Amino acid sequence: MIYIWLILLIGLNTCWLGLVVFALPGNWLIVISTGLFAWWRWEEGIFSIYTLIAITLLAILGEVVEFLGGAGGAKKAGAGWLGTFGAIGGAVTGAILGTFLIPIPLLGTLIGACVGGGLGAWGLEVMGGKKMDESVRTGVGAGVGVLFGTTAKLAIGVIIWFVVAVAAFWP
Repeated sequence: MIYIWLILLIGLNTCWLGLVVFALPGNWLIVISTGLFAWWRWEEGIFSIYTLIAITLLAILGEVVEFLGGAGGAKKAGAGWLGTFGAIGGAVTGAILGTFLIPIPLLGTLIGACVGGGLGAWGLEVMGGKKMDESVRTGVGAGVGVLFGTTAKLAIGVIIWFVVAVAAFWP
């Protein structure tokens, strides 16, 4: 019976992993689901405390990388704090809108996040008084940074999922 529960956990974690592309906390939901399962079945020793610590640290790393992706891309391209804030807010808004406006599964969300991050940084930089060419460069840097950050966070999420899947069935 425990193997059926473990397969259900892995399936649920697969769904959580898909949320990362939508700029939602899928990695954290994997950590929480696995932690709750470990607590529920602690006497069976399926997940060690070291596994739980490892996936928590990986989830923290994923958040840092995603944040630094959009904000860092904008900052590296010369954005001020307004442009950096615009990149973050624009990426989340763009991911949500891209999901519905670009009907290509997952790719629409990612395109929306990149375009939204770029437009958010560009728009707030222009409103802040920067010249158009500087603002465009900032927007492009933010868009590329969002792409890098989201892709890296998804890759870290795959690692978290893999660690949980292996630990679930490893003797």
